[in-house]
Amino acid sequence: MSELPPDASPRATIVAFLLVAAAIIGGIVLLLSTRPTPVQITVNPPLPTRTLEPTPTRLPILVYVTGEVAQPETTVTLPYGSRVQDAIDAAGGATENADLTRVNVAAILYDGDQVHVPPMSTDETVLATPLGGGIVFINRATAEEIDTLPGIGETTAQAIVAYREANGPFTSMENLDQVEGIGPSTLAELEGLISFEP
Repeated sequence: MSELPPDASPRATIVAFLLVAAAIIGGIVLLLSTRPTPVQITVNPPLPTRTLEPTPTRLPILVYVTGEVAQPETTVTLPYGSRVQDAIDAAGGATENADLTRVNVAAILYDGDQVHVPPMSTDETVLATPLGGGIVFINRATAEEIDTLPGIGETTAQAIVAYREANGPFTSMENLDQVEGIGPSTLAELEGLISFEP
């Protein structure tokens, strides 16, 4: 019976160690080569939005009503933006003798205005309704009201309202001149007919 060489056991141990090491290295290489590509998550912040300026709370207005109404010479309190018809209704409504054809019941009222309802078939001097007459408050008037001004057409009136909404209230004639369609000749016609009150 032949004997194993004396160094057979250490040699087998070395071979076994090399085989185990090769297996471990092969496993690591296989693991690294099959690892999935990491998912990249990109967080896009939301686009900045324009913060709307707070809308001022409008106080009620006081209007003096005279003439052919159920309760003449009455001061009535109305919500902001009320019209002449609202003032007439608040004073008890027009009488049977009222000539409403001489009153612009659709006109918008402002604090301190006077509404006068004249009687029929008289030569009585009729007060403007509202008392402010042709004065247009450019910072709160509608496009239809602005359109009544001399030299202002429908397109320019709408441009004034659009400019006001985008840039804030007008403060002067020079500021109003920034609106497309407004020029020196138009500004001259508007002198004394508009108010820059807020």
